[in-house]
Amino acid sequence: MGELKERELIFVFTGPDGSGRKSVADSVGTTLGLTKVLSYATRKPRPGEVNGQDYHFITPELYGQLDDEGGFIENVTINHIRYGLRDKDIERSFQHNGCIYLILDPEGAEILKRTYGDHVIRIFIYADRNTVEQRQRDEGQLEDVIAARLSHYEADIAYQSQCEHAFENYDLAHTVFDITNTLEGYLERNLVERD
Repeated sequence: MGELKERELIFVFTGPDGSGRKSVADSVGTTLGLTKVLSYATRKPRPGEVNGQDYHFITPELYGQLDDEGGFIENVTINHIRYGLRDKDIERSFQHNGCIYLILDPEGAEILKRTYGDHVIRIFIYADRNTVEQRQRDEGQLEDVIAARLSHYEADIAYQSQCEHAFENYDLAHTVFDITNTLEGYLERNLVERD
């Protein structure tokens, strides 16, 4: 794993499943022109997910092979599904952009914070339990999947206090606006408003 340069930052969007962290992260990333780094997952895409855009969806066998090669800096198992992040992908992304973003569960966010320290800025996205449950139903998730994901809700919410920033997400445009303004301070691009 290489050392990060002073201005290289990793914005990690985290929070409970159903909080809208993906929609928020992708909107903020597009607005600020950040490069997205994808994790690997050993599950099938959920409705609306696209391989190579949301995750690298791979077989458990290929995941095991990459893991045996020591390729993952973040390697977690959630509900019997393995998720991982490769340091090579992070290093490659920094060749294109000085700031990158990722979408990780709280466990993955914590691993990245321990690995890269102050270069990691965690943005915690949340909504109340009933809202995240309804969002998952609206996505067409199966009841057993919803139950499994909600079983982590309280532990995920507790991680909020360890993050650098936290935002309620009930209105996507408002949340994206607030986060974009917050992250501009880290980017130090000295933007000037013109009449």
